[in-house]
Amino acid sequence: QVRLVESGGGLVQAGDSLRLSCAASGDTICISAMSWYRQAPGKERELVATITPDGSTNSADSVKGRFTISRDNVKHTLYLYLQMNSLTPADTAVYYCNAPSSLCEADYWGQGTPVTVSS
Repeated sequence: QVRLVESGGGLVQAGDSLRLSCAASGDTICISAMSWYRQAPGKERELVATITPDGSTNSADSVKGRFTISRDNVKHTLYLYLQMNSLTPADTAVYYCNAPSSLCEADYWGQGTPVTVSS
């Protein structure tokens, strides 16, 4: 079993920055690629950015040049980060950490961390 716990969300003003973190513990051997998703009020959940084990990244057009995804392994805990710069009200959403695993036949999700950007 894998546990994903997000942190770092909050209320900021337009133009500010935030760094989200996701700590993965448990059977982290199950984890390969990891992603950040977000879900704005009244909208479907959307993919924000993905990072593979070798560090290759991909991000949605709406966040390219502003958001950076990264990952690190510290003392048996795998960390996923999302550095968000130049935030706009359109970035307001609950942000979720995701780790699908074909190895362990599971799709792991965190509980989400809310980000609110005021104009």
